[in-house]
Amino acid sequence: MNTTDFSASQQRLMKAMSPNSIAIVPAASLVTRSRDTEFPFRQDSYFQYLIGFPEPDAYLVLSNHCEYKGGLSVLFCLDKDPLQEIWHGRRFGPKQAKEQFAIDMAFALDELDDKLLALVDGHEHLYFAQGHNPGADELVFDVMQALRDAPKQSKQAPTSVIDIRLILDEMRLIKSDAELEIMRHAAAIACQAHIRAMKFSEAGKNEYHLEAEIHHEFAMQGARHPAYGTIVGSGDNACILHYTENNQTLANGDLVLIDAGCELQGYAADITRTFPVSGKFSEAQKQLYELVLKAQLQTFSVIKANNTIQQASDLAIEVITQGLIELGILQGELADNIEQLTYREFYMHGLSHWLGLDVHDVGHYKVNNEDRALKAGMVLTVEPGIYIAPDAKVDSKWQGIGIRIEDNLLITESGYENLTQAAPKTIADIESIMSRGN
Repeated sequence: MNTTDFSASQQRLMKAMSPNSIAIVPAASLVTRSRDTEFPFRQDSYFQYLIGFPEPDAYLVLSNHCEYKGGLSVLFCLDKDPLQEIWHGRRFGPKQAKEQFAIDMAFALDELDDKLLALVDGHEHLYFAQGHNPGADELVFDVMQALRDAPKQSKQAPTSVIDIRLILDEMRLIKSDAELEIMRHAAAIACQAHIRAMKFSEAGKNEYHLEAEIHHEFAMQGARHPAYGTIVGSGDNACILHYTENNQTLANGDLVLIDAGCELQGYAADITRTFPVSGKFSEAQKQLYELVLKAQLQTFSVIKANNTIQQASDLAIEVITQGLIELGILQGELADNIEQLTYREFYMHGLSHWLGLDVHDVGHYKVNNEDRALKAGMVLTVEPGIYIAPDAKVDSKWQGIGIRIEDNLLITESGYENLTQAAPKTIADIESIMSRGN
């Protein structure tokens, strides 16, 4: 992403706002981990989307007031401070930020209160994500009240506050070419990490050993952080959807489910693969695995522009339910099982979610109370699964098996592009990769 890409996003936002409007978008702040240490800094996704400025405690202000031809972009950021920079790292400061991030004006954060009052004055509408950032809420409310309280109505506060997310969420739903290149790269890194984990797996190792291999691959390729808490669930741990303890010993005869994706320049990959610890599927594992894979591949056939996620989800439910009936795990007719939701004991989550700057990315799934039609440029996951609890009332050969297969699909004009195709998922490919090991 370069300044041209971010400027284009800013321009799209300003054009979508009502005339004579101003937008205020805050950056994230550092979050305390314990005492005087912080968690690794992660920029706010909305702020990242609009400017890509990597420092905390900043504000982006955008105005489409008629006096600013082409709009006005203003950044408030931490000022240069030699002492603080010795301890905590270099800062851009306003001067360098203005040059490097192609904005119209930049000021030190210390000037925010006074400058923001003048900037907001005279605008009819204020676009802001109320409730998203408590500190920013307080700032904006103070500015609005100060404008309203100005003597003799010498200043004009906006008459309406509009949720900026109504525009930004829709913008973020359709990815630009620059965003897609980052997402392809993130997906490629994550695919290699999953392959590495497959090759490293063997009985006696711990789940956290596989987690470490995955995170090492991420970092070695420039994606220093996972996009979410990595899941490495072996045996019946795979039946816990968001299992993150990752501290059990791998055992022969078990499957291991890994749900892991890296974050690259803010953008997430999200891949799940399930494979046998020993490198060979048992017959029961094969049957359930092939059913999940069949459900995923069949849903791919309806993942295309003008169709909906719900259509794909309905198809996945039908395939999985019919398969569970044929395996004797469910009894009765297909239609009755679907109507009675009996499959939800074994497949209890949704099929898909949007993917982008957040792993569960923004964007409504319904428009005017109807399922949203897919469009070119959207990126989503497709992740059917089957999870049979160790105490499920089924034949013991099925108990404790958890399987999920998840890929990241880009909707195109002609269908879809599987960004995560490089991560092996057929039984033959998985067993072949694992037979070669390290």
